[in-house]
Amino acid sequence: MKNIPVVAAPRPFGSPPSFPVPAGACDCHVHIFGPYDRFPLGSSRSYTPPEATAETLIAFMDSLHLDRAVIVNGTAYDKDSRIMVAALKDYPHRLRGVGVLDADTTDTELDHLHEAGVRGIRINLYRKDGRLAYLGGVGLDAFDALAPRIAERGWHVQVWINVADLPELAPRFATHPVDIVVDHMGRFVPASGTQEPGFKLLCDLIRSHGRYWTKVSGADRMSVAGSPYLDVDDFAKTLIASNPDRLVWGSDWPHVNHASMPLDVELLNLMPRWTDDATIIRKILSDNPARLYDFDALRAV
Repeated sequence: MKNIPVVAAPRPFGSPPSFPVPAGACDCHVHIFGPYDRFPLGSSRSYTPPEATAETLIAFMDSLHLDRAVIVNGTAYDKDSRIMVAALKDYPHRLRGVGVLDADTTDTELDHLHEAGVRGIRINLYRKDGRLAYLGGVGLDAFDALAPRIAERGWHVQVWINVADLPELAPRFATHPVDIVVDHMGRFVPASGTQEPGFKLLCDLIRSHGRYWTKVSGADRMSVAGSPYLDVDDFAKTLIASNPDRLVWGSDWPHVNHASMPLDVELLNLMPRWTDDATIIRKILSDNPARLYDFDALRAV
């Protein structure tokens, strides 16, 4: 338990969004932690976050006029899904989940998770200097074992990668008929530009493959310049021009293991800067998440 960095708390909720947020809008990438007396963190983890409970998540969503959110089980919990399942059961019309599952997860457990509201699994392949950047999570072995079975349930595989690794990994992903959701625009490096081969491939895949999605999220993580994240604009706009029907948005609240905490409303307000088309904004924030995460009809929110 030594030398595990303690993560700062997220910034307080700020002003309301600067644009009309469409009904059914969804934050497709959030995490929750605690309370720790009920949901203790895993012993093998890369960070120790402050408590950010499901109740606080709902207040966060309300502050941004968001009706829905998708909980991605954080690596600090490794493969323990109990906190996520509890939140999904408490807020069944507002939340869905993406789990971190072992290769030997049984069909019975998959059915239990599906009933609770889980609609995908996450694999952690994000590397820095050739090594995994975060402890916890599962990799390609879990992908190979679970992809055929989750495809039968209409789930997807969310992949946390550096987009530069996508050309190497895409053939492996193609071995199973399952949708692939690339986290945070592929965690590109702004200096590489939009013509970097991995980023170009991501654009091609969401344009023509039929099974790829990505999240126009993580601007604060990729940006070198910092707020207002102008060095991310060309990448987000290029993805939107490639295929707005295969994009969703996420805040990454509460921004674990983050060097500089962003203001979440500023991240949401990037949407009208990236596109002035209200129909496209509605697709990315509302229509596409409803389809990808199998939300109930809007009247159920």
